Amino acid sequence: MVTFPSHDMTSAPEASKPLLEKSQAAFGRLPGLHKVLAESPQAFEGYQVLHKLATETDFNADEITVVWQTINVENECHYCVPAHTGIAKMMKVDDALSEALRSEAPLPTDKLNTLRKFTLQVVRQRGNIEDAQFEAFFAAGFTQRSALDVVLVVAQKTMSNYVNHFAKTPVDEVFHPLLWERGDTPVES
Repeated sequence: MVTFPSHDMTSAPEASKPLLEKSQAAFGRLPGLHKVLAESPQAFEGYQVLHKLATETDFNADEITVVWQTINVENECHYCVPAHTGIAKMMKVDDALSEALRSEAPLPTDKLNTLRKFTLQVVRQRGNIEDAQFEAFFAAGFTQRSALDVVLVVAQKTMSNYVNHFAKTPVDEVFHPLLWERGDTPVES
């Protein structure tokens, strides 16, 4: 079985140590994903930059949570779904929205349902979005910038989801109460 290292400040490559310090300062601990990413300073830095940019989009807290969790659930990321449930709590996102995303149930507004549907279309269709799909997205109040920001978040979450699949990253203890497994009814795009 292939095992990916989980680094700390003593074992990480020199170029990853400042990135780990940044994570420690931001979270008060070293997230498991960051410990794994530390093996590649370039992948780790790329992830940190993408995460920072994702948080700077025009999406509000509910909307960015919808995009993050839609991708996490679609990719069945055992690590990111609980982590982003915890992040949503810190962002004061309603627990009902988080639970609907985790269980793939309808979301509380048509706009959020449209955002989830569009995000799924981007992921499942690999960006090959039809005009009618764009029109439905725009009719819900989103813009071309919003569409590009979904792609940005897809890039970020693809990195973390795939790394967590590779490494079978253990869920951080702080998120153990939020563990997740996919149900039987995936959302239709």
